[in-house]
Amino acid sequence: MSYKNGKEVLPPHLLKELQKYIQGELIYIPKQTNQRVGWGEANGSRLALAKRNEEIYRLYREGQSFEELEQTYNLSVDSIRKIIYKTRELCSEVKQ
Repeated sequence: MSYKNGKEVLPPHLLKELQKYIQGELIYIPKQTNQRVGWGEANGSRLALAKRNEEIYRLYREGQSFEELEQTYNLSVDSIRKIIYKTRELCSEVKQ
């Protein structure tokens, strides 16, 4: 998020109206809800985690244990278990 000077981006009448409520302070103006992207979509984090989770599931199906996956991915056994069960569930939904 970058700082913008109101004088440079707002029409004078709107700037005067805003000055009635706030002057000389920072204000955050949120995006419209239909323009917001979901978590991790803009920077690729969501896709990277999805690929990692698919890889964990594939390795599990190829015979790696929860403990081996825990060491490889630096995650707890509970996290590995959740990833595997959730990915298995998603895969079975796609096949149906």
